Amino acid sequence: MMAGMRRLAGRVWPVLRLRSLLLTTLLLVAALPGFAALFLRVYENTLVRRTEAEVIAQGAAIAASAAVLWPGTSEPPPSPPGPEPDPRQSVTYEDTLPALDLRTAPILPERPPARAVQAQADKSALVASGAMMPVIAQTQRYTLASILLLDRQGLVLTGRDQGMSLAHVPEVRTALSGAGVTVLRHNDSYGLRYPLEWISRATDLRLHRAQPIVVNRRVVGVVLVSRSSAALFRGMWEDRGKIALGVAVIFGLLVAMTAVLVRAIVRPVEALSMAARALARGAPAEPPRPTLEVVEIRSLVEDFAAMAAAIERRSRYLRDFAAALSHEFKTPLAGLAGGIELLQDHGETMTAQEHARFLANMEGDARRLSRLVTRLMELAQADMRGPDPDAVSDLATVCARLADAAGDRDFSVVTELSPNLPPLAIDSSALETVLGTLIENARQAGAARVDVTAQVLRGDVLIDLVDDGPGISPRDRQRIFDPFFTSRRADGGTGLGLPIARALLAAASGSLDLLPSDHGAWFRLTVKTG
Repeated sequence: MMAGMRRLAGRVWPVLRLRSLLLTTLLLVAALPGFAALFLRVYENTLVRRTEAEVIAQGAAIAASAAVLWPGTSEPPPSPPGPEPDPRQSVTYEDTLPALDLRTAPILPERPPARAVQAQADKSALVASGAMMPVIAQTQRYTLASILLLDRQGLVLTGRDQGMSLAHVPEVRTALSGAGVTVLRHNDSYGLRYPLEWISRATDLRLHRAQPIVVNRRVVGVVLVSRSSAALFRGMWEDRGKIALGVAVIFGLLVAMTAVLVRAIVRPVEALSMAARALARGAPAEPPRPTLEVVEIRSLVEDFAAMAAAIERRSRYLRDFAAALSHEFKTPLAGLAGGIELLQDHGETMTAQEHARFLANMEGDARRLSRLVTRLMELAQADMRGPDPDAVSDLATVCARLADAAGDRDFSVVTELSPNLPPLAIDSSALETVLGTLIENARQAGAARVDVTAQVLRGDVLIDLVDDGPGISPRDRQRIFDPFFTSRRADGGTGLGLPIARALLAAASGSLDLLPSDHGAWFRLTVKTG
């Protein structure tokens, strides 16, 4: 399933420029406060319910106060109409929870106006309303709510519609039946005072609470409380200057961050892309360092520069190798071709001695070609050889084997090795090939003795081979590791022994160097400990 989703995302996702992706990401981050403002509608619903709880509490308090002051009250007001509670049971309390929801609650039209009727208001209700007027006035002053008292017929006892009837209003009818109810109604007289108020769903709504007044278990009147919900965006509009400043600062920081990211990431990546294309064309490729450096980008630039330098060295090596190879093959091939041509043209007139001499020359050229091919294969294998983490060898054992094989009356290999020398992180056959090449070169150069010593330095073993031969001339010291360079070409030297030895050590993370020496040749092998 995850694989399918990844494939789908790969097909749908557009290929974007990095700067576009960064800018889009930052814009989305900057727009989060705007999205948060939309989600404030959830909080607005909470404000409506809080207002509902307040009008329920106000209606209940005023209804209870009116019931206490109602003429003919014989006992404290109390409980709503219903069956008598069992005195043996403990008294229970039921919380009237707010239940309005802006998303699902019906929004009723503005409350219908009061109607004129012939009926007279209840005298007890008029007495109670007169006593309640100071309470109602103070409550309206501090809560900004509209509070009306109605008698049991639905006639208005207070306010400008006094003497008129609201019995036809649905919530009043519900309250006269003994149940309190809260509804949402439009407030057509309200005009938008703040530009942001149009976002709010509750701006032009008003909560209407009808609470019954119960005396002696009978509904004798109704308290009608209406109030607007708390203004969600009023504070936002009053602080519009601060909000605008904050938005400007956010977008200013966004532009600054985009510029920083472009200079620190996008431009270096583009420069690397251009350098890679130049490298593919064979042109010099050196990406410029970014003005604003990031650790990862700096590392990427440095790695690219190292890669480009390695490719350049490898290309130069291949060009030089190809030129040297063609030169090395040209001479024996020319000898073979010339010998064949002479035998074809003058073979019948040649003496047996001349015939044998030409065949011997051709055989020598063929053997040289065979040696070249063999050594080239060995060099290729050494170059392609990778590090072996399990490779380990004992230097004393390898040196003892080579000393026995190379030692004779005119040549000796002398080793001076510590018995506590650690094992080496190189294959024993590769180490034997390297040491054998150096010892054989010393013998062929005319040395009578080779001294082999070793020391441990910072986790590496330094192996020194010093002979007593004529040494290496200063003009040849810089070229002895070049493929095909040899001072013994007439004796069949291929000039590949030292390059193969150095490649074998490089594959084991080691090195082979020629050190300056007053007498003889001094080679040093650096090998990791196993």
